[in-house]
Amino acid sequence: MSTSLKRYYVIAWVFGLVFYFLDYVIRSAPAVMIPELINNFHTTELKLISMVGTYYYTYSTCSLIAGVALDKFGGKRSLFAGALILGIGCLLFLISSQVGGVSGRLLQGAGCAFAFPGCVYLASKGFSSKSLATAIGVTQCIGMLGGTAGQFVVGPWVEEGVNVNTFWFGSGIITLITAFCLFFVIPKETKAEESTENGTKSIGYLEPYKIVFRNPQSWLCGIISGLLFAPTTIFAMTWAVAFFEKDKGFAFHDAAITSAMVAFGWVFGCPLLGFITDKIGRRKPVLIGGAVVMIMSLLQLIYLPDLYPAKISMFILGLGSGAAMIPYSIIKETNPDFVKGSATGAINFITFGVTTLLSPVFSRWFGKSLELSAGNLHFQHSVLFWISGIILAIMVSLMLKETGSKAQVGLK
Repeated sequence: MSTSLKRYYVIAWVFGLVFYFLDYVIRSAPAVMIPELINNFHTTELKLISMVGTYYYTYSTCSLIAGVALDKFGGKRSLFAGALILGIGCLLFLISSQVGGVSGRLLQGAGCAFAFPGCVYLASKGFSSKSLATAIGVTQCIGMLGGTAGQFVVGPWVEEGVNVNTFWFGSGIITLITAFCLFFVIPKETKAEESTENGTKSIGYLEPYKIVFRNPQSWLCGIISGLLFAPTTIFAMTWAVAFFEKDKGFAFHDAAITSAMVAFGWVFGCPLLGFITDKIGRRKPVLIGGAVVMIMSLLQLIYLPDLYPAKISMFILGLGSGAAMIPYSIIKETNPDFVKGSATGAINFITFGVTTLLSPVFSRWFGKSLELSAGNLHFQHSVLFWISGIILAIMVSLMLKETGSKAQVGLK
């Protein structure tokens, strides 16, 4: 690929980051407008949180579709379709019924499934392998800036009386504009020609996934990433505001800011850990180190809460959980280059499949009892649930093959 074409892909990647930023704003915003959405959709808190969680049903399954689309049709049409679907999903939230809410959230999940794989796809075209993990870290950093904005910015807006319908209408229109920008900016690709250039034969739609899913390392990457993602996606971005309010007695504003600190920690943790793993040429030590930081921050939160404020604890949790992105580099390095889009779609599917499975378990064990047994002990037990998942992630990571640059040199 020529240097000038790589530059165009870098520019396209920047526009993809806008799409990914909007993905996380839309993903995290419902957590800070729960009372308003309850009134808007005429439902209960538990039913609303379950409705918000349907996002992950389509997000995980459509990640597979996104991977195939990227490998078969390229970035232009795939990212355009994803952003278009996301915009429509936001506008469906304007319908004040549970049907409209569920439909909108399902479409939001489906559209967002194209954002991260699309950005990784564009980054892999525009950046060298030596800086790919850093580029992926920056991508996730921008996403988490969106997650931070979805709580830090949207929360105060809602407190000041901004109508939630105004937010969803604005989000929908901006996302639709982004869709058309992506369509015009991303270079046109002829997938058949590209396969010929690379010396690979045309393969079927499902063949890339057969290659990826037959590789045990792919499953290990997805399970690890899912277990490390879950405390942020399920707890911090869905339940944390309610738990801090009812278990810890925080005011709504303080609870919203405290939970948002996890996303803020990601802003620094993702690029920092990505840079470190590229710099030292090793993936596993940084992955395990980040998981240990997560455990330490959660233990401090429940057993030494007076050591420093909960905001700092949640920030450190987010900082360490940037390690969840490292398996995204590993899965690309343990699978052939011609299935890079499908590899990202596969890990997204497994990662958020884990989230989809854990969400109703956490809801049944701790969400339903929040009103009845609210208190410090209830909070401790809920956090220990996530600590056990992180410990499991560390154990699984021991079975991963090292794929960093130093390991690659050792194999030559």
